[in-house]
Amino acid sequence: MARQNHFPIVINSIIAALFFTLYCIGCTAAVKGSSNGNGKGQWQLLLENTEVVAMHMALTHHNTVLIFDQTEAGPSKHRLRRRYNGTRCTSMRRDVDDSSCYAHSVEYNISSNKLRPLKLSTDTWCSSGSFLSNGTLLQTGGHGSGAQGVRYFSPCGGNVNCDWKESKLSLTNDRWYASSLLLPDEDRVIVVGGRRVFTYEFIPKLYTNEGSFDFPFLRNTYQRREGGNNLYPFLHLCPNGRLFIFANRDSILFNYRENRVVKHYPRIPGDGSRNYPSSGSSAILPLDYTNNFTKAEVMVCGGAAFGAYRAAREGRYLKGLSSCGRMVITGNKHKWNMEFMPGPRLLCDMLLLPTGDVLIINGAKNGAAGWNYARNASHEPYLYRPKKTLGRRFSVLKSTRIPRVYHSSAILLPDGRVLVAGSNPDNRYIFENVDFPTELKLQAFVPDYMDSRHHRFRPTNVTIRYGHNDSYGVRYGREFNVSFWLGTEPSNAVEFTAYAPPFASHSISMSQRLLRLRCKSLVRDVHGWVAAVLEAPPSCSVAPAGYYMLTVVNGGIPSLSQWMRILHNSGGRH
Repeated sequence: MARQNHFPIVINSIIAALFFTLYCIGCTAAVKGSSNGNGKGQWQLLLENTEVVAMHMALTHHNTVLIFDQTEAGPSKHRLRRRYNGTRCTSMRRDVDDSSCYAHSVEYNISSNKLRPLKLSTDTWCSSGSFLSNGTLLQTGGHGSGAQGVRYFSPCGGNVNCDWKESKLSLTNDRWYASSLLLPDEDRVIVVGGRRVFTYEFIPKLYTNEGSFDFPFLRNTYQRREGGNNLYPFLHLCPNGRLFIFANRDSILFNYRENRVVKHYPRIPGDGSRNYPSSGSSAILPLDYTNNFTKAEVMVCGGAAFGAYRAAREGRYLKGLSSCGRMVITGNKHKWNMEFMPGPRLLCDMLLLPTGDVLIINGAKNGAAGWNYARNASHEPYLYRPKKTLGRRFSVLKSTRIPRVYHSSAILLPDGRVLVAGSNPDNRYIFENVDFPTELKLQAFVPDYMDSRHHRFRPTNVTIRYGHNDSYGVRYGREFNVSFWLGTEPSNAVEFTAYAPPFASHSISMSQRLLRLRCKSLVRDVHGWVAAVLEAPPSCSVAPAGYYMLTVVNGGIPSLSQWMRILHNSGGRH
């Protein structure tokens, strides 16, 4: 009897010992299962009315989403009892038509599926934004009263006291259709360009009289008769701390600390343009620990044909670009490797998924950006798998019935879905007798990897634990612990990804970034609980300090993401 009682214990000990010997290829102890089926995803309708157009969207680390429009678009669908200056909004005609009697920003709570109105004092039309290391959104520029505005939103989980705050500081130049990017420096942001503005500047300033800096690259890529074609330039942070900047068809590597162009990259092949109002999109592909995060590759997709902006103003809508270019921006050899989407596309969003794949969603097939300058909405998202062989990387996903054209946006949520909202090519809220009425429905696209048939392979109960000295986050190069539950036998590969949520507007996901983290050890016990030791990114140039969504990806099936925080090495909790 004694020998029989000890036999299961011996077997369990052997199994446990085997799991303790499993180390990482990022990690290598994973379960059976793959997301490489024929599933095309699903669409969910979340709300009939977001009350304001989602010209801009941003996910906060409190799992709420900021949605906001311009303030001069006339009446929205949320009328206020009082203006923000305290005066009453009456039923008189002048108040009914007054933009200040309506909300132009809301906060969406993901779990409750509810909205609350927010206060915007200056006009955010076609503005930019970046998250700071403490999760505060720094929001810059706009039009008119907001052209040089600086605003902050510090999320606090839907508390009614959280609202927009206008800074006493201001930008040096008007920043309408500018881009911004969080820099490796502690909580410093660069703002680049704007309509007929060929400069860049920083927030905050390093010294009292610091203004803006002349940027000839923008002047050289400007096409006046085409509406600019270099507005909302694409900005990506290289792992060496320099900036990749793309405008129109050209790109440079820029040392912002020295105000110096380090190199000019080859021009992307083909005619047409990629930046506003041609409005293609761009992403920096996932950075990977396997090369110590030293290799960076960008991807630029879609845009408008040469002359599309002028043609659209005359009522002719030229076919958009279907080409995509990929180029390694690190090292010394640079070449655009071209491939083609399943169809032409502009006004689209490019989002990095936890799997490392790229989702291309929203947009149109003809025309350009601007007031009713696009036609033929792109209803079908595309999925791009960077690691597949050329010719097999693109697939077409499930179509939506709701057109999402100019002034639409999309962001990735912690539960793996993609939130999709907006679309208003009109300068007012117009709901009938136009080609593309103002769209206030809120949708979620649910990628196939979230389908219930994958649940038995999905990591659950993900928990993050930092070191005793840094209970609020992890510092560069340090180890931290992640535990989760996995109910099936191990095989294939487990990966750990960290995602910096972007500020989304006008086909750009500003400061978007995905990193595959090093897993130093992984242990799964007999009850299915897995303990992993991960290593934080090595530097602020690889991953600027802030909040990231950590996801455990098992054979292509992601967990629900949990928020982790990367701290500055120089400071404590802020």
